[in-house]
Amino acid sequence: MKKSWQNHVIALAGIFQACKCVEQLAKTGYLKTDSFETAVQSLFETNPESAEAVFGSLPRLEEGLELLKDVLENHRDSRNRDVLRYALGAIHLQGMLAKRKEVLYVIGNRLEKAQEQAQHFSLTHENVISNIADIYTDTISKFNYRIQVTGDYNYLQQQRVANQVRVLLLAAIRAATLWRQVGGSRWHFLFYRSKLAEQASELYQQSRQLH
Repeated sequence: MKKSWQNHVIALAGIFQACKCVEQLAKTGYLKTDSFETAVQSLFETNPESAEAVFGSLPRLEEGLELLKDVLENHRDSRNRDVLRYALGAIHLQGMLAKRKEVLYVIGNRLEKAQEQAQHFSLTHENVISNIADIYTDTISKFNYRIQVTGDYNYLQQQRVANQVRVLLLAAIRAATLWRQVGGSRWHFLFYRSKLAEQASELYQQSRQLH
């Protein structure tokens, strides 16, 4: 897949949008349906024609693009602290996962079965979400490093919320895989923040115009 600033930003927006959903879920129990569907769908896009195709279309990443732009321009803003932590955690887990070919194989096989299940039910049916959440529990959760999700205990103890959080974290890791594929690295956050922010702003405006 082409290495470009645009593809870098699309992949990062996918990470941040999924992580924003995690934060919203953990703190409010609420989830934006469109953003959640985009995250789930991305898990089934195993051979996309472009970075954008992983998420369906640019407008489906509008929230992530806006958030990414904000984080890059105001990286010390405490309001984005949890989302940034989840995003960096997803990138770290992706790096660990990339070295575990046998785990990648298991995840791939089980996602294929979940996709078949989604065709019988629906993309975000509770059975499908529970199935994908189990994939995360049986694989990523076994790693030494874990993302600690903070929020309202009353929401986090609910099975529905716990399942959705796991699905979203898996989607964030999937987007991090895309980011690596288009040449992304942690150095970009240090040395090319302004360039990424500029591209995020441009793509955000495009996504709004495409509605």
